[in-house]
Parts: sequence; structure tokens; C-alpha cells
Amino acid sequence: MLFVVDFDGTLSVRDTVDAMLERFAGPEWEAVEQEWLDGHITAVQCMQKQLRMVKTDHVTLESFFRGIQLDASFLPFYKHVSTFANVAIVSDGLDHAIKVAMKNAALPELPVYANKLHFVPDGIDLSWPHMNPSCSGGNGTCKCKIARDLSGGDKRVVLIGDGKSDACLAKEADIVFAKGSLIKYCEKNNIPHFKFQTFADVLAKVKGWPHQLPQQGASA
Repeated sequence: MLFVVDFDGTLSVRDTVDAMLERFAGPEWEAVEQEWLDGHITAVQCMQKQLRMVKTDHVTLESFFRGIQLDASFLPFYKHVSTFANVAIVSDGLDHAIKVAMKNAALPELPVYANKLHFVPDGIDLSWPHMNPSCSGGNGTCKCKIARDLSGGDKRVVLIGDGKSDACLAKEADIVFAKGSLIKYCEKNNIPHFKFQTFADVLAKVKGWPHQLPQQGASA
């Protein structure tokens, strides 16, 4: 079994990129965000535009990344599921920010698949090592392809996510845990899912796994 865990707004208490833009960019980033939400630009185009608006130095950003608040209930969840499953952090956010935040929270070192952050003078830039040109979601990180590669086609895939970048994989995953806008997406597209707010909710649902897995198509 493979757990694919989103980071921003799922493992982290709030969206890291949004928080960074609020602090280090001008208010025009919100108009770009709305363009993406309305479907006028792709996630990649949105992040490229937004991150060029970030104006601060490397040291200040490192301090900001260390201050990212994570869901405290993730660790007991991880300790349970790691006895019978693989866990990967798969995000359309920033790889370095994720790794710094997890290390600062003393979480286990887990595989992280995300967009690659580069420091440039007075700001940051991105590259896209996990982009899939054929992905219909237009994301920098194609969660579907990563899930297929990591599962090898013979492991059940469990998605835990909260937003638009999780939508594509929600259609393919065997089991979906959803919060935020992913709930609305699943409801609109008749995708069975379990609602959650924190990893304590997820742990309560998976306590009996792997011996008592829900039936395919279960939802609550």
C-alpha cells in the first residue's frame, strides 16, 4: 500500500506558498491566484508569475520555512501506517520549504516529490523535475504519474489531500481522504472519499488497517 500525502494545507496547517506571498510579495499575487482558480492559466504559469513577485533574501526565507506549522497529529499517523505501507510527500509546492519544515519539526525523513526551489538574488525561482506534459491537470508535479511509479501498479494507492492539485489523482486512487476544496471536487465528480480535518481523523479511520480495509468505493 502507498499513502500519497499532500503538503500545503494538508500536512502543513496552511498553504505555505500563499503565506510566503502574503509576507514577501505585493497584493497583485492574489489576482494571479484567481486566474488559476478560474482555469485561465495553469498551475505552472501561476507559480512562475507569483514566485517572481517574492522579494527577500535567502536567510529570511530559510527562517520563514523553519516556522511553517505542521499538523502535530501526523507523527502518530505515520508511526501506525509505516508498519504496513509506504508514505510519500507529493506536492505541487516547494521541495526545499517542505524538507526544512519537516526537519525543523523533527519528523522522519520521508521521500518528497515537489517542484524544485532555487534561490536567486533577492528572491526565488523554480524548476519542474516531476512535470508530466501529458497531465491534464497542468501541474508542476504530476501526482498521478508519481503514484503510478511508486506503486508499481500492484499497490493500493491512498490519497490524502485538500485541493486542486490533488484532483487528478483523486480519480485514480483506490481510497481518498479529502478536506478543503477537494471535498467539493469529489462530491461534484461522484468520487468516494472520507472527509478529514487533521491526521488524527485519518488515523482513527485507518486504525484497523491493513486487516480491515474499506470496500472499494466507500465514502464517509
